[in-house]
Amino acid sequence: MSLSSAKRICQIIELKPSAVDEYTKIHAAVWPGVLAALERHHILDYSIHHYPPLNLLIANFKYTGDDYAGDMKALATDEETQRWWRITDPMQESFNEGAQGSGKDVPWWTDLDEVFRFDGQP
Repeated sequence: MSLSSAKRICQIIELKPSAVDEYTKIHAAVWPGVLAALERHHILDYSIHHYPPLNLLIANFKYTGDDYAGDMKALATDEETQRWWRITDPMQESFNEGAQGSGKDVPWWTDLDEVFRFDGQP
């Protein structure tokens, strides 16, 4: 799948107010192993934005593979990614009832439905 035809994903989660500085700091230098795992599992063009009035994190990325669920399960088994999540998950509050952390049965981040898309002309 090409980047232009990639599946777009948008997700949200709450950032604990007490964790803003640490979350920003750790994301200024994401571990190379975490970035490599994202690429291995076909995740590209990934960004996370912070909206302070609602303590909201908004993640956007493109998925270029052909088995999103399989790649997300495989990503969840990556040791470096699990170590990263053990640090970042406690900084967040999931909106999903029953969620216990990243990579578990109940999604930690909440997926949002796309209601508008304009790609424009290349």
